[in-house]
Amino acid sequence: MYIYNSQSRKKEEFKPIKPGEVSIYSCGPTVYDYFHIGNARPFIIFDVLRRYFEYRGYKVNFVQNFTDIDDKMIRRANEEGITVKELGDRFIAEYVKDAKALGIRPANVQPRATEHMEEIIKMIQRLVEKNLAYESKGTVYYRTAGFPDYGKLSGQEIEDLDAGARVDVDDEKQSPADFVLWKSAKPSEPAWESPWGKGRPGWHIECSAMSTTYLGDTIDIHSGGHDLIFPHHENEIAQSEGATGHPFVHYWMHNGFLNIDNEKMSKSRGNFFTVRDILKEFEPEDVRMFMLSAQYRSPLNFSRESIEQAHASRVRLYTARDNLLFLLKSAQEHEYSLADIDFAAQIDMGKQRFEAGMDDDLNTAEAIGALFDIVYACNTMVTAETAASAIRHALDTLKILTDILGLLVKQPDELPTDIRDLAQKREEARESRDWKLSDELRAELIALGYTVEDTPNGQKVSKAI
Repeated sequence: MYIYNSQSRKKEEFKPIKPGEVSIYSCGPTVYDYFHIGNARPFIIFDVLRRYFEYRGYKVNFVQNFTDIDDKMIRRANEEGITVKELGDRFIAEYVKDAKALGIRPANVQPRATEHMEEIIKMIQRLVEKNLAYESKGTVYYRTAGFPDYGKLSGQEIEDLDAGARVDVDDEKQSPADFVLWKSAKPSEPAWESPWGKGRPGWHIECSAMSTTYLGDTIDIHSGGHDLIFPHHENEIAQSEGATGHPFVHYWMHNGFLNIDNEKMSKSRGNFFTVRDILKEFEPEDVRMFMLSAQYRSPLNFSRESIEQAHASRVRLYTARDNLLFLLKSAQEHEYSLADIDFAAQIDMGKQRFEAGMDDDLNTAEAIGALFDIVYACNTMVTAETAASAIRHALDTLKILTDILGLLVKQPDELPTDIRDLAQKREEARESRDWKLSDELRAELIALGYTVEDTPNGQKVSKAI
């Protein structure tokens, strides 16, 4: 498998630190609100990365944090007259609901910043001891000039980081590029005891501390949105490598931006949508299909048309699966014919193309194209004479591959008794050539939300997707 490493700016063959194991740290949400549709992209993409490694037989240790203390959380908690912890508890629970709806599996560990103050403080202490950090009036800053490799991920040069340019202007800093590790306490803000007085951690240090706690000094993969490269991930490198003396990450993976109707998402433009908003109108699986429709590093444009296209693609998958299940009911067990051998070969070729796409820097667009190669073979090559085992092979392959992508998750609905009765009456009407009654019963089934198809293998009634 090859992964594009944001640090080297090239694709590199993936070689895990420990054979058969993969460690992944992925930046999670700041839990002051429902997460927005742009956040959903990395959450879905790196959920698929984890699933694919598991499919390949790796043991995956996947950590995704919750940032549950920062300026936005404090401001909103004050506005609502509740504690920051109460706000965090609420929106972590809401994250879990929306993530589950989108098919995002929980990480092996989902640590909260506020529950790791001891580890955070210890890491800052090590940086101070190494003269990579300094205290000023109760606030501790990282000394970027003391870390020669600062900028190796983003390509930023310290001398180019002018005061006010993406860094806070602060008279207490020794250099404009220095950044906060520990903030001195302000009145009415949550604060923890530390060697530098009461305060709270800066944003960047929490990920370094929690990654090291759960995955060790060096990890295989660190992932997140492209917007996190600088300063967040750049600062994580400086903190982690400065504290431990070891390489922090072997492969950096960053997904491209999500635009809304070809414009950058922002509240000022009125095109800012939470996942909760989106799921009121669109099916979660359609959103997931859309997010996977482009290679993860490419920019992606969210629009009504794009979701409708994703919906049409999803319907094609379900229709193919349900057709195979219908045909399997009457299929015979027999030795493979030449047609069966050819069909099974097409299924296997689709699987190989799927794997090749995923091995090429997690190219989910290519993988989805391979799925539809399989769908095409299922729609054009399966007949009443196809061997039952060949149909099962196609069904099993579809399930395995769509499970990796988190698609095709709904099981076929068992028809309710009243629908089965209507279908049976229509079948009897057709057998007695009572076409008027047959058409009336067909219309009744459709009005109840079912599709009706007359096939060489008999009547097929299914719930409309």
